[in-house]
Amino acid sequence: MTGLATNTGCVFLVDDDANIRSSLARALGLRGYEVKAFESAQAFLDAYDGESSGCLILDYGMPEMDGLQLQRHLVDRNIAIPIIFITGHGGVPESVQAMKMGAMDFLEKPFQQAVLIERIDAALAYDQTRRAATQKTDAVKARFDSLTSREAEIARLIVSNPASNSSKDIARMLDISPRTVDHHRARILEKMDVGSVAQLVELALKAEVFTD
Repeated sequence: MTGLATNTGCVFLVDDDANIRSSLARALGLRGYEVKAFESAQAFLDAYDGESSGCLILDYGMPEMDGLQLQRHLVDRNIAIPIIFITGHGGVPESVQAMKMGAMDFLEKPFQQAVLIERIDAALAYDQTRRAATQKTDAVKARFDSLTSREAEIARLIVSNPASNSSKDIARMLDISPRTVDHHRARILEKMDVGSVAQLVELALKAEVFTD
C-alpha cells in the first residue's frame, strides 16, 4: 500500500471484529484518511447524520443487523453514501443484491490493502462528484423557486410545451396579453440566468422541475 490520501471526506468503517476494525482504522489513518470506526450497524446509524461526505466500508456478516440490512436502511432513508462491502461470509447472491442496491464494491476477506485503498479513493472521488452535482441542481431549483406564481406558470408552459411556447400561444392559454407574456418571459430568463428559451428548457430538464 503506497501513497497518501488525496481525497477529502471521512472513511466510515463498520465491522464487529475488533481486531479487523482497529487494524484497518490504524492503517488508513497512517495513510492520511480521516476514519471513524463503529462496532455495529446500529452504532453507525445512531452516529451518522446522513450529510457528512465520505464512504462506508461495511462488513457484511454482523450480528443483529448485517451489512445488507444497514444498506437497506440507508437506501430507505435516501442516504447515498458510497458503500464498499468487505466480507468473509457473503457469496454471489449477496454481492449481487448489494450491487443492485448501489454498493460500489464487494471485497472478500482476506483482501489486499492496496486494493481497498484503490476502492476507497474511487468512492471518495465519486462522492465528491455526486455532491457537487447535487449542489448545482439544488441551486438551479432555488432559482426556479424564486419565480413568482405567474412566472412559474409561464415557465411551466414553456418547458412542458416547447413546440407551442410563443408569447401568443401562452397568452391565449392564460387569457392575458402577449406583451404581458413577453415581460414575464424576460424576467424568467433573467432570474434563471439563461439567454434563451432553449437554455431554459434544458436547465429545467436537468433539474427535473415541472415534471409532474
